[in-house]
Amino acid sequence: EVSCFFTRFPAELGEMETPAAAVERLARVPAPRPEVDAAVRAMLRVGGFKPSGRSKPASEYLVRAAGEGTLGSINLAVDLINVLSLESGLPISVVDVERAEAPFRIALGQAGARYVFNASGQEIEVGGLISLWDSEGPCGGPVKDGLRTKTGPRTRETLSVVWGSRSLPGRAAAVAEELRALLDALGAVTTPATIA
Repeated sequence: EVSCFFTRFPAELGEMETPAAAVERLARVPAPRPEVDAAVRAMLRVGGFKPSGRSKPASEYLVRAAGEGTLGSINLAVDLINVLSLESGLPISVVDVERAEAPFRIALGQAGARYVFNASGQEIEVGGLISLWDSEGPCGGPVKDGLRTKTGPRTRETLSVVWGSRSLPGRAAAVAEELRALLDALGAVTTPATIA
């Protein structure tokens, strides 16, 4: 169960500040939520992916980083998805629409599918993992988003994907609505996205 939407920002992300209240929320470690974590891991396993080691759900990484005090501000788009992911337990992807090649789709990665996820050139293998794809290949997912479509200082338009589970009905949609409300309050324009 996913919920997707586009966001058009009133300025490039490099010109926009994350509100102090949102940055403060990044430092709060949420209470344990084993039922949500279990549902997210089960969703990652659907196609045979193994969510362990460096391939844990992004939402679990955020909890650890918040607990260690290393979860800092990146940019407005990333900060807000990190806040809502941290608080909800659901992984959330965000990609720069102008760096991607439409159309977008959500699909299981084939065996051997991979993409670079950081500037060091490290790759994640996404065979069996539900992922966001554009016409060039996988570019994001509930574990890590791809470097090729990452947001940056010049980003003006993004696509966000809240990765939910059918065993948590309505949770992804509720998180997406809260995220859209935060963005709209800051002058961004959000619109629902229907992705095959």
